[in-house]
Amino acid sequence: MSEPVTSVPPPDAPASVSRRGLLTGAAAAAGALALPRSAEAAESAPAPPRAARSVPVGFVLSHEQFQTQALVQWASRAETAGFGLLWTSDHLQPWQDVQGHSMHPWMTQALISQATTRATFGPGVTCPIYRHHPSEVAQAWASLGILAPGRVFLGVGTGEALNEKAGTGQFGPYAERAARLVEAVQLIRRLWQGERVTWSGAYYAVDRFQLYDVPERPVPIYMAASGPKSAYNAGFYGDGWICSAADIQKPELRDAFARGAQAAGKDPDAMPKYVELFVNVGDGPGLEYAAKRWRFTVDPWDPALLYDPDPLSIQQKANSWWPLPQVYGSWPKTGDPEDHIAAVQKLLDLGATPFVHSGQRNQAAVIDFYGRSVLPELRV
Repeated sequence: MSEPVTSVPPPDAPASVSRRGLLTGAAAAAGALALPRSAEAAESAPAPPRAARSVPVGFVLSHEQFQTQALVQWASRAETAGFGLLWTSDHLQPWQDVQGHSMHPWMTQALISQATTRATFGPGVTCPIYRHHPSEVAQAWASLGILAPGRVFLGVGTGEALNEKAGTGQFGPYAERAARLVEAVQLIRRLWQGERVTWSGAYYAVDRFQLYDVPERPVPIYMAASGPKSAYNAGFYGDGWICSAADIQKPELRDAFARGAQAAGKDPDAMPKYVELFVNVGDGPGLEYAAKRWRFTVDPWDPALLYDPDPLSIQQKANSWWPLPQVYGSWPKTGDPEDHIAAVQKLLDLGATPFVHSGQRNQAAVIDFYGRSVLPELRV
């Protein structure tokens, strides 16, 4: 078994979190913010030295698996290690019951705006079509754009039943959700102009509504897509594309995104492509721990999962369908930095921005491993 090249506790070590890192970064905006310890949070070793440079690689902060106070601490740590970008998931419930958490992600975003100073951050992704009216999303990300000028993006998608149907009783077929998303993006952009707006669309309406605080520079909107129709919409209506490491490598999806962008008069090669890459540092027991919590990722868009509002039911289906080796088969999963460098570099060479996502307990150790042994070796 290969061991991670790191002086911090291994990523599979059991956990508790110190509040010191969070309070140092966020106290200026949050005052004397006292956050409880999380039983799921990773052991917090001393922060690594600040990296000599930030690189165009992101780190995923998972609300499904950890609580906000830990995620904010790791956001600061990832920035210090050299990660140039961060995203948080945006869920009302976790995908699987075993993941165990689901605090409000917009609160985390606001705390990250104050706990970091350089990293670009946003959600991967928010659904502005049922739970959240586009006017509410427009206000939230206008505010974030003021709190962290030039460092915020808004990732949006068509949603999942475990959030939308579970929380509102609504979750239409794909064609409806895709049309809702397009209209939502158009309305959000209109509201960001800071003018009083009356809008009566196919799905949304606002009546003489104005956002009084908007950022000087609009927040970019990146659209999630895992199929050709959504990829085309991401190119045409979005400022960029969010997808998985597997999807960015599919020629039909890259072509659809490019066609959409070109039809809108944009250069697809110049548009950001944010790509989620699952990793595991070391092939010990933590590999199965992570795979059990992310088993559904073998095919999360299977209709039997996508349209199921119950994390327990999704978990039962995933457990019966996919053995763990199939879940982690494509992950870089050793403690050898070269394996991780190769996986990240492959995505960079495709013109993508990789976002590293580990399901291990000790997120601090994963961040430090990448900061010391992977990020400095990338060609960017």
